[in-house]
Amino acid sequence: MPSFPDLVIARHGVRLRPLGEEDVPLIAVACSDPLTQHWLPMPRPYTEESARVFVRQIARDELASGNAIERAIEVDGQFVGVIGLKRTDWATAQTEAGYWLGPWARGRGLMARALCAITDWALDECGIERVEVRAAPGNTASLATARRAGFVEEGTLRSAGLVYDGRVDLVVFSRLGSDPRPSFERD
Repeated sequence: MPSFPDLVIARHGVRLRPLGEEDVPLIAVACSDPLTQHWLPMPRPYTEESARVFVRQIARDELASGNAIERAIEVDGQFVGVIGLKRTDWATAQTEAGYWLGPWARGRGLMARALCAITDWALDECGIERVEVRAAPGNTASLATARRAGFVEEGTLRSAGLVYDGRVDLVVFSRLGSDPRPSFERD
């Protein structure tokens, strides 16, 4: 069964690396943030033990399954968030990106860089032909990230997503292997 290689991706001024035990405290802080909790169906409360299970078990099991990969996002040696590819269908060569940033890293365009980095890698090196992003219409930061990273809006899936507070519509974006690659100057 195909799977993503477990390596470091360094592009567009970000470094995407495997999650480690050292990330647990900051993952717990970021995933306890009210904005993150609002848009993602995470445990409440999100504790260091929740983060430890994510790092030690969930991320490793996803990689081993061949269906997903989770990466820590580093900028200038600092952990700022997590990005991954999930629901990968190797037969049709498509996957979906998911991401979040810690509150200390928002508003600097870092997630668009990380999204381009993992998307370019998947399209250029992993045999993926289509990467999707799905975000709730009210999640303006995620919508802006997808657009800035060169994703094309395709439409809205009604009641297709789940957040902690219930069901939401999802706006679907995609980038294809044949689409132009955005470029970012290092700030």
